[in-house]
Amino acid sequence: MDPCFINGIASISAQPTTNPTSFLEEIISYHQPIFKAKDPDYKQYISPATMRRMSKAVKMGVTAATMALEASATSIPDAIITGTGMGCKQDSERFLENILHNDEEFLTPTPFIQSTHNTVGGQIALGLGCKAYNITYVQGSVSFELAAMDAQLILSEEPSKHILVGGIDEVAKNSIVLHTYDEQIKDTDAVDVMNLLNTKTIGSVSSEGATFMVLGSKKTEKSLAKIIDIHTISKATPDIIQEQIETFIIRQGMTLQDIDTVILGNNGDINFDHYYTSLQTSIFSDMEQLCYKHLIGEYPVASGFGFWLASKIFTLNKVPSVLKVNQIKAKKHINILLYNQYLGKDHSIVLLQKC
Repeated sequence: MDPCFINGIASISAQPTTNPTSFLEEIISYHQPIFKAKDPDYKQYISPATMRRMSKAVKMGVTAATMALEASATSIPDAIITGTGMGCKQDSERFLENILHNDEEFLTPTPFIQSTHNTVGGQIALGLGCKAYNITYVQGSVSFELAAMDAQLILSEEPSKHILVGGIDEVAKNSIVLHTYDEQIKDTDAVDVMNLLNTKTIGSVSSEGATFMVLGSKKTEKSLAKIIDIHTISKATPDIIQEQIETFIIRQGMTLQDIDTVILGNNGDINFDHYYTSLQTSIFSDMEQLCYKHLIGEYPVASGFGFWLASKIFTLNKVPSVLKVNQIKAKKHINILLYNQYLGKDHSIVLLQKC
């Protein structure tokens, strides 16, 4: 696919990441396995009357999308493409609880209408008055990447367009219980999240967030980064992943020595972090290595935060020490590779380049 440019990006996460002038100078340290995103002032972007009917996912999505559009100086996008792993879980659970409590009678349809996975994309379109292409990808932990790949395909055919791409997932109480039972979340009341990557126990920590970006085929004065290529893999062993990454880099006409920094999705789950550590001690051993899930937690579209991180690093030419997991410091930040997986599947490899 043809490369494209990130012309504006915004992220709402468990850290204070909505201030465009700061870059992880202030860090919130969590001590529980489940924590929520730090809310910006939603009233700046959504009217109080409208916000009353919105779930957390919708509020985060609409706000992050508005911030990204403003950053790119885009009023109405030519397409809205969203990704989510679980959709609006809070409204889904509310509707199912009403079915049980009311014996399937006298049900209000509102929670059901607002619980669908494409609710966020629809709300963004309604707020903007945008009647363009609008689709949602629900593909586990590669939902964000597939949304970006769809945008790349559109831009390769219609280069003049500006496309809004984003990912959203929220915390919901019943889903948290289920994920604790199947060992996706650490079974403990307290965990030092800042030490997450060294816990060596089963499961990770759970959180929520939203990342949105505006993509275009041409570089502008607003451009932050260039998406060179994205590759996803359903299931693979660590050895195959290493081969795939090497092939991916060669396909770009590059070598491993051309990669300045890698941003990895380590999440402290001893059952699956070996996908990362095998790379960290082999082909990535001479590179600057960064991780972020000890700051924002794990959720299906958490990998979108890596796009935000790389864009900030390119723009500010600095790396907050809280991200570093080895002692190597890159001499420059021109090419950044992102790699993420979840539960040994839904692997994504992304190459971003400084504009």
